[in-house]
Amino acid sequence: MKETQRPSQKLLPPPTRDGVGPSSVVLPEGAWRTIAEFLVERFSTISAEVWDARLRTGEVTDARGVAVDARRRYEPQLRVYYYRALEAEARIPFEETVLFQDEYLVVADKPHFLPVIPSGRYLQETLLVRLKRRLGLNGLAPIHRIDRETAGVVVFTVQPETRKAYQDLFLQSAVRKSYEAIAPWRLDLELPLTYRCRLGENPERFMQVRLEEGEPNSETRIELIEVRGEWARYGLSPVTGRKHQLRAHCAALGIPIQHDQIYPTHRPENSDDYTKPLQLLAKSVAFPDPITGEARSFSSLKNLRLDDGPIIAG
Repeated sequence: MKETQRPSQKLLPPPTRDGVGPSSVVLPEGAWRTIAEFLVERFSTISAEVWDARLRTGEVTDARGVAVDARRRYEPQLRVYYYRALEAEARIPFEETVLFQDEYLVVADKPHFLPVIPSGRYLQETLLVRLKRRLGLNGLAPIHRIDRETAGVVVFTVQPETRKAYQDLFLQSAVRKSYEAIAPWRLDLELPLTYRCRLGENPERFMQVRLEEGEPNSETRIELIEVRGEWARYGLSPVTGRKHQLRAHCAALGIPIQHDQIYPTHRPENSDDYTKPLQLLAKSVAFPDPITGEARSFSSLKNLRLDDGPIIAG
């Protein structure tokens, strides 16, 4: 009798723990004796004692879910999963608001200072992990991002199967985003205007982008909403989505956004002043839903305020 082969079982990553999905690394070719030795060398910011504790408690596994212990021999091309953890992560004292939720999307109103996804010194104190814990949706993922310092609307997908359809909306320029910002009032700046330039990475300042010669790769529509004294509230509509685009464009026009710690002057990291949030707000997002066919539109409940002088209509 001919033996029937069973279909191979798809290997799935380990489950989410406390809102945090596992990280992974594929072991490269090398002369490490054990997997533990590789992990300690590759991730040198994590002490050998911490890695030893993770290995002893089964928090490091291979692709089949088998725990990796400290003595396991090194195996090139093996995928290893582990969970990131921060020993002392300060609480960010501002709360997100869920604006909308259905079977496909979650839309949140992000506060200033809260990162969208885990990175560097932020893990539990990120919008994604907070929402995963709060809503119990381990498959949640953002389809776009805004800076940690920026507040406002962020859209997440619920189902991995439909995620690409929503992400493709950005490639098709089918998403309309509007922002508001508080910045100095310049009487000589003729508004509304469309600002275009070429932005590139700044090798001298890692966190900044800089203006470069060449074909423009960034575009923003800027209009005046109101003026009060020396400050104005501007409406910003990005046509493209380059890193720090709105902040860099405003600084280039001589209207740097109020309380910006990066443009035009990059201040030291870890210098957050919770009393002076960046005055930039992702006010709304709108797009045609590729799954339901609905016209989706979501707006932040937050508002930026001008505090000095009489309001002048813009």
